[in-house]
Amino acid sequence: MAGPLKSASGKSKAKLTNKKFAVVVAEWNEEITEALYEGAYTALLEMGAKKSNIYRTNVPGSFELPLAAQRMAKKKDIAAVICLGCVIQGETPHFDYICNAVANGIMRVNLDTGKPVAFGVLTTLDKKQALERAGGKYGNKGEEAAVTVVGMLE
Repeated sequence: MAGPLKSASGKSKAKLTNKKFAVVVAEWNEEITEALYEGAYTALLEMGAKKSNIYRTNVPGSFELPLAAQRMAKKKDIAAVICLGCVIQGETPHFDYICNAVANGIMRVNLDTGKPVAFGVLTTLDKKQALERAGGKYGNKGEEAAVTVVGMLE
């Protein structure tokens, strides 16, 4: 990353040292979700968060992200949650059901808790598209999710 990251409002973030962040990571498509996590983690640090204030929770797959996000968001000391996952389309409609459930579940956690919960879940047609969005030519959507929650905290 070049230079300090900016939040959604364009302001540099330097006073995140007292904010605690939860990062919920799906283990399915681990090569991709690990790259998303590295993007989010690095971005939080570059925006001023302390390593000791970033809490990672793993879940088996993207479908489990909303429940883990809800559990983390209900903790009083957690300021925001970042959900990271990857769902790649297969030959059946399973993709559509999972993507819809995950998106609606994460949105519900936002609304029910009043805390920022970022949707850092890739929903792609193939692995190549996912890799391009997990540090490839289209950037890192994990990093973007971190910038999003910091912007929502303002």
